[in-house]
Amino acid sequence: MTDRSNEAKPVVALATLGCKVNQCETAAIAEALREAGFSMIPFPGRADIYIINTCTVTARTDFQSRQLIRRACRANPEAVVVVTGCYAQCRPDELRRIPGIRLIAGNGEKERLPEILQEIIREKRPAGKEPSVEVGDIRECREAGRLWAGSFPDHTRAFLKIQDGCDAACSYCTVPRARGPVRSVPLPEVLHRLQQLAEAGYREVVLTGIHLGAYGRDLHEGGDLTDLLMRIEDGGIVERLRLSSIEPGEITDRMLALLRRGKHLCRHLHIPLQSGDDGILRAMNRTYGVDFYRALVERIAGEIPDCAVGADVMAGFPGEDGRAFANTARLIEDLPLAYLHVFPYSRRPGTPAADFQEQVGDGEKKTRAAVLRDLGGQKRRDFAARFVGKEVTVLLEERKDRETGLRKGFSGEYVPVLVTNGEKKHVNRLVPVVPVESREGRLVGAIGTPDPEAADRPSGA
Repeated sequence: MTDRSNEAKPVVALATLGCKVNQCETAAIAEALREAGFSMIPFPGRADIYIINTCTVTARTDFQSRQLIRRACRANPEAVVVVTGCYAQCRPDELRRIPGIRLIAGNGEKERLPEILQEIIREKRPAGKEPSVEVGDIRECREAGRLWAGSFPDHTRAFLKIQDGCDAACSYCTVPRARGPVRSVPLPEVLHRLQQLAEAGYREVVLTGIHLGAYGRDLHEGGDLTDLLMRIEDGGIVERLRLSSIEPGEITDRMLALLRRGKHLCRHLHIPLQSGDDGILRAMNRTYGVDFYRALVERIAGEIPDCAVGADVMAGFPGEDGRAFANTARLIEDLPLAYLHVFPYSRRPGTPAADFQEQVGDGEKKTRAAVLRDLGGQKRRDFAARFVGKEVTVLLEERKDRETGLRKGFSGEYVPVLVTNGEKKHVNRLVPVVPVESREGRLVGAIGTPDPEAADRPSGA
């Protein structure tokens, strides 16, 4: 350990890769460490302890995880380096080969990290003897609600993890192996935590989960995600509520009705597509077809005007020939989508798709992903442009835009907005803005006088 004789608290730096659930859990780890007497600094400052919360959704995130580990080892060769998260959960033996790691801990060990680190600090080691690599408990966490954060430093929005695990069997995905089966936080506990976040000053909370639409399936008292949303909406617990990704078949009539009438639920849905070809969707073991997805998105656009619908789409899945890729591109061109998240297919060890024939070459995957990103960019620009001259409600952030120096925020429809007259007093407030122009998918406008009837309109309307 570094000699910090003048400092009472061990210094910890954390780094995170991956989804919003991982980000929630890192915030919870940081909060628990501070309560246990540790001091936090930004990664990769010189610390006594480094914790890297990894992701393994693609080969690239594996590579990025290894980069962060090596960066921590270089920053302080004497530090305790801890690797946790989904990469640690799935391939601890691979991580053991990286010099400098002190502990490899699965997702189920995240909640115990303060206790484990205190034990490591108290160890008595012979001078000059290198500590051995320890592999902690790699079993998945048995409950969904143990790790949660009540604060998110440097973030205006808060994230609330209400669900963990996945029971789906998509042929390309390692998530069920990394996260285990579906587990939901009981509804009363979700409401209590949401109330705490609102009381802490958060005006927008994002509900997150590994398979968010499966919320409630494992709870004996019943109730699903829409039941939870209705309780939040009717109680007015938080000013603005946003959902993370939700599967196409889990968007119900009741949920859409709530989106239409609600005052707090943002008009924004992220609905994974993955492919616009029925044959590829079957090979992926997805649970819907192209016609179902098309009808769903068109229905949302017709029933909930200006609702933002984003999509994940994968390029180069095994067996995706030119015709199948053209089907995907054509579907995206036709649909009223607001943006895309594009991922080249990544061959994940242990998944069925890794053994499929007709693997697509890396060069072709890169080319196809570039085409899809161009389509996504055009969708984003077109969607933003429809709000020019139309009042939107923006949650203003502390951080300023690097290019323009203007304060920025997001509308209820998840459109980034640059505010020309944003001041410190406006930060963390929901303010009315009438955009006067759209720049590459971002709106620009000034805060105006609130419309006295705005309180009676749905959030984001």
